[in-house]
Amino acid sequence: MSEDLTWDAPEGSWASSAARRRNMQAIRSRDTKPEKLIRQLVHAQGLRYRVAARPLPDLRRTADMVFRPAKVAVFIDGCYWHGCPEHYVPPRTNPRYWSEKVLRNVQRDRDTDQHLEQAGWLVLRFWEHEPPEVCATQIADTVTARRSGARRT
Repeated sequence: MSEDLTWDAPEGSWASSAARRRNMQAIRSRDTKPEKLIRQLVHAQGLRYRVAARPLPDLRRTADMVFRPAKVAVFIDGCYWHGCPEHYVPPRTNPRYWSEKVLRNVQRDRDTDQHLEQAGWLVLRFWEHEPPEVCATQIADTVTARRSGARRT
């Protein structure tokens, strides 16, 4: 009995082959190495947070770390997917599609920032290439300051 092992991309699909599709499915949207390291460092400083949570229930977007009482949302952005000015390199394969995809991601990031800020949240964004210790310190200092400021009012 012989099985047909070929894969036909659905019409309009960007996945041009089964190998490309497997590769794209393997890309993590959460729990990346930079995220895990920063979370570990922040946790070691005694702070607790929600992981991959929606800061605003009506906004269908999640932050990498959410500190609800302090209203701080943290995003650790990948250099490729979020268009890092230092490290983004336009793709050679299907450049129009991927460049437009990254541009939409950047626009969605700005829209998310705006929605959160209008709701009284502070948004912290870091690139995946930034030193985790520096990111964790800035997160801890910011959350601690917002918490103590909230207690005084």
